[in-house]
Amino acid sequence: MSVVTERSGSGGAGTSIALTAERLQAIRRPRPRAATVVSYSVILAIVVLGVWSFAALDYSFKSLETTVGNLSRFIGMATPLQWPGWNVTGTRGPDGTTYTTEWVGFEPIWHVVGSIAITLALVIAGTALAAVLSIPVAYGAARNTTPGRVALAASRLIGVIMRAIPDVVFVVFLAFLWFNSGTLPAIVAIGLHSVGMISKMFADAIEQIDEGPRLAVRAAGGSKAQEFWSGVVPQALPAWIAVALHRADINLRGTVILGVVGVVGLGYDLDEALHAGPAGMRRVIPIVLIIIALCIVFEIISSLVRSRLLGVRPTGKGAGDTIVRAAANRSARVSASIERTDADTERGRRIEAALHRPWSRSRVMTTVWIWLAVAIVVASFWYANPDLSRLLSGWRFDQVSNEELDRAVWPPTFGTRDWATVMAAVATTLQVAFAATLMGAVISAVVGPLSARNVAPNGGVRNLFRGVALVLRAIPDLVVAIIFIIATGFGPQAGALALGIGGVGLLAKLIGDSMEEVPAGPEHAVRAAGGTRGQVFFSSTLPMSVPALVSHLMYLLEQNVRSATLLGIVGAGGIGFLLLNALQGRHFDEVLAYVFVIIAMVVVVETAAVLIRRALK
Repeated sequence: MSVVTERSGSGGAGTSIALTAERLQAIRRPRPRAATVVSYSVILAIVVLGVWSFAALDYSFKSLETTVGNLSRFIGMATPLQWPGWNVTGTRGPDGTTYTTEWVGFEPIWHVVGSIAITLALVIAGTALAAVLSIPVAYGAARNTTPGRVALAASRLIGVIMRAIPDVVFVVFLAFLWFNSGTLPAIVAIGLHSVGMISKMFADAIEQIDEGPRLAVRAAGGSKAQEFWSGVVPQALPAWIAVALHRADINLRGTVILGVVGVVGLGYDLDEALHAGPAGMRRVIPIVLIIIALCIVFEIISSLVRSRLLGVRPTGKGAGDTIVRAAANRSARVSASIERTDADTERGRRIEAALHRPWSRSRVMTTVWIWLAVAIVVASFWYANPDLSRLLSGWRFDQVSNEELDRAVWPPTFGTRDWATVMAAVATTLQVAFAATLMGAVISAVVGPLSARNVAPNGGVRNLFRGVALVLRAIPDLVVAIIFIIATGFGPQAGALALGIGGVGLLAKLIGDSMEEVPAGPEHAVRAAGGTRGQVFFSSTLPMSVPALVSHLMYLLEQNVRSATLLGIVGAGGIGFLLLNALQGRHFDEVLAYVFVIIAMVVVVETAAVLIRRALK
């Protein structure tokens, strides 16, 4: 710039140089957007923290060799499979062990059917309870209905706390509080923990309503309650039901963990088989396959119901939504049954239909489905048969039956452990989460792009990798994690490995969908300039999808932090292991202290995720 200044007064040449410099300045590469800087900073941070976590967890080729050996030994113990109704016995001989399978009758089959029924009853009853409890919380958490800032903050804080406290903590505490009163603690625990997610989604649905009907009720002199029940609820109800069904899917998968603390159902049968020696081990894989099949069937049904309520094809990432989408693409009848036409969704037509509601086939079917749903919920409560009298009497707060075992809840304390020990356990939990996130991201970085239509070299490759992601998503990640920990050995290494593999299905699907949704213009421009497939990917597809990829990584990290806490209960170490010790000893003052630590950990991670997502917009 100094040369240009000296020559600027020497005639036309100086003027030409000055203009050239201005043009060069104008076409200079602009500064990167703040979202881009944040995106790559987050990716770098996850890589650094993930590598640090692997080193801190002492991963090595020797430990992987030990893991493979333990897994081979587990497979040897778990085979041949012993399905319900059959018994497998082994006889040692000179040529090895000979196994004989014999039919023992229908009683074990009926036991499994009963376990499936009680599992579904607990899930449906607990989710229904959560949906009811979430309505007032969502009312206070939604900006357009909340009574004030204090109610807004309090309602959102309730949601965060309920999401942070594992349902297994609620189960053990309530079982102690109500003297092990049957299925009631499990139903209430599932309900309270689910309030965290359901109330947040309910509030989001309330904030997205059309304000016209609510304002009309207010203009007519309606009260706040009338505004809510007449102007808000009818609009939000389909989305609320869809959220409740989605949460029921999650709760069904989570019942596996509840079986560890004695909640009846398939989770309890699995835990019992895992600790029953060689004979029990042969029942493990059949029970796992039954759980997987039940989860897939339940997800398909809930996906169909959600699609019918919302009038659109499912857009979720689960196996059920994927299967329903595929069926709708291949069958016009299925597509017509879940999609509404533009005329049906037109606002004026909906208002007219609301004023003159004939008993059309659609209205009859909707009414039938609603009453069927009510009947299923009532039947679930009836089958679970909770002792509701405990809600009103017989509570045990600080009554002490054994001073060595049963302590009062307050004040919270770490017992014989100090802050350094607790923080070390928190660090282990976070290391498991970061290591699992990095592992899942590395594997998904291959599976995800190759499952995208605009990246995969051909349809066969795309279908292969989409199939891999679909199979991994169909398997409940907590089931995989528990089996992996039991099979490969207790400790944080096994927990991180299990979560890393379990997260590939979801993250790969999200990455593939994000890459398919990028604008096609830049890709066509690079291709038209003679760019290779790799150049199109690295210079166009990947950069445009980075913000979405970072958002997906943060979602996976949040999920892994919660899962790492739960896996500590089944042997993965960390803060969950300390919590388990306190729960087993019924030291509820220690339980409360660890719960406060878990809440703080989850709040910090969620706050960081929220701030990062805001910066990406």
